[in-house]
Amino acid sequence: MTFYETVIFNFRTEDASLAPIRRREKEKERMKRAILNASQQLFFKKGYQSVSVESIAKKAQISKGTVYLYFNSKEEIYAQILLNDIEKFHKKALGVVDKGGNAADMLRKFSNVYIDFFLNDRELFRIMMTFMLRADHLNFSEEMNKRMIRTTNKSVDVVDRILEHGFETGEFYSKEDLMRGRNVVWGLLNGVISLHLFTGKESTRKDRIRSDVKEALGVFIEGLKNPVFSPDGSGTQ
Repeated sequence: MTFYETVIFNFRTEDASLAPIRRREKEKERMKRAILNASQQLFFKKGYQSVSVESIAKKAQISKGTVYLYFNSKEEIYAQILLNDIEKFHKKALGVVDKGGNAADMLRKFSNVYIDFFLNDRELFRIMMTFMLRADHLNFSEEMNKRMIRTTNKSVDVVDRILEHGFETGEFYSKEDLMRGRNVVWGLLNGVISLHLFTGKESTRKDRIRSDVKEALGVFIEGLKNPVFSPDGSGTQ
């Protein structure tokens, strides 16, 4: 056997020995996706409190014991769904910043991405708000809580980057308002979405959310560009 033939033979032998491992890994991933997909459908339809591990197993057409092979609890499943979807949103939000432009336009585009994301998955918005407002009621482990906070903070950082861009270019007035500005953006978006997402006519819901956010964001951006008070609080400009 030549050197080349020996290399090919060893490669094929090694590849063949790894094949069962790869198949098992693929099967594990397939099963986890099936559990997460079934869970997300149930959470959307019934809400978190009304869903059990047993109902998840039934929806995924597997045994209850199989669910526990992949997840320790319903809370862990719930958290994993949220983590996965926040990561998806984060990638879309980063696209807004990466494309560049002025900060005001970035804020508007970021808001549209945020609205679209949660209009397409209302239960995800409910899940996220529950975590933000009542995390202690979800029985997450300390490590899971830390992962959730790290992941959500990545999206918060996108807003910070947009505002910092506005301050650095002189488009917005004072960098001292960064934290306040960030809180206003999140409060505005979550407040308007919470107000309309689960109430009122379905046919006009999207338009009402977009209209209210556009109007409120316009006032906020105008305030960043033309503040009423000077930074030292001495009065109007």
